[in-house]
Amino acid sequence: MLVLGGTGEARRLAAALVAEGVDVLSSLAGRVAEPVLPAGDVRIGGFGGAQGLADWLDEHRPRAVVDGTHPFAVQITGNAVRAAQATGTPLLRLHRPGWTPRPGDTWRFVDTLTDAAHAVAAFGTVFITTGRQGVAAFAGVPGHCLVRSVDPPDTPLPPGATLLLARGPFSVADEVALMREHGVDVVVTKDSGGSLTEAKLTAARELGLPVLLVRRPPLPDGISTVATVEEALAWVTSRSARPR
Repeated sequence: MLVLGGTGEARRLAAALVAEGVDVLSSLAGRVAEPVLPAGDVRIGGFGGAQGLADWLDEHRPRAVVDGTHPFAVQITGNAVRAAQATGTPLLRLHRPGWTPRPGDTWRFVDTLTDAAHAVAAFGTVFITTGRQGVAAFAGVPGHCLVRSVDPPDTPLPPGATLLLARGPFSVADEVALMREHGVDVVVTKDSGGSLTEAKLTAARELGLPVLLVRRPPLPDGISTVATVEEALAWVTSRSARPR
């Protein structure tokens, strides 16, 4: 069984499968310097695009593939679909739900990071939590930027930005304290979903701050999806019980 991804859901799935005696190989993209490793065997680094993954599937013949990558990992998901179709390998997308606004939230959805940067140009202090690869889009933001990511961005920070290196989960109390300390006026994030970084949304609600969320990219056509680890586990278990 091949599991793609370094998300919390992918790690939970790998742990559950290992506990049930399923041979699991988790593949991590290698974009984080010190990733949290899942249970079972692990490989780090890309396959070399869709063709490279297809070659690997042909050679190793896993019973199935579960794509548990980040909701914004468009290229990896697209490669998985093409490779699975080319090799006849069953593929499932573990796609956690996006966040849902609650009473008191002031949210605005935009399509791209560039749109988000334009939308926050008039704010004084912008809290950017979009991951290190998206920081370049905010280079022209005139206000102060508070940038948080697990690893330092590869591109230069916006002028005068403050960089915080941290990995979730974060508590609501800590997020409220952080936003107050830095005088945050607006929060920018991707609609990643999940609980590890949701506290910033609750903190923004409590402080009456607006939030800019980048919409998720659409999934490729023809890919089967589930929303929970439990559903993915049931799908894998049914596959493991079938001869191939």
